[in-house]
Amino acid sequence: MNGKDKGLEMVDISGKKVSRRRAVAKGWIRLRRETVDAIKTGKVAKGDVLTVARVSAILGVKKTPELIPGCHPIPLTHIAVEFQIGDDGVSVACSVVSESKTGVEMEALTGVAAALLTIWDMVKEIEKDEKGQYPFTAIESIVVEEKVKDWTI
Repeated sequence: MNGKDKGLEMVDISGKKVSRRRAVAKGWIRLRRETVDAIKTGKVAKGDVLTVARVSAILGVKKTPELIPGCHPIPLTHIAVEFQIGDDGVSVACSVVSESKTGVEMEALTGVAAALLTIWDMVKEIEKDEKGQYPFTAIESIVVEEKVKDWTI
């Protein structure tokens, strides 16, 4: 390239060695107490919120290279999704493992984002106010909590 071309490129990882990599991302969705209670008691009209959010997170992890143009398609060896229900919301943690030449933090972040968006979608009828707005609902603090490169294979 001549330096003037501003087109997207994937980083060249061909010279890197394959290694075991893991990343953990976390995020939080703030919800009204009545919504949290509906999730806990299984009274959300669209179904089991956390089960659907888990499946969405796994699909999000797998689809990351299709959603984020600069991400390499990599072999995934493990995906785990955990939820913690608080009084005013739900936290999501997504752990992703791969044996590849590049990290998996974007996959973990995408998994968390997909789970949080799914939770919002499934509970939006409960969260809306009388004007159809969401004055309390918020997706907050999506972060990479940990990134580890274990060993070279």
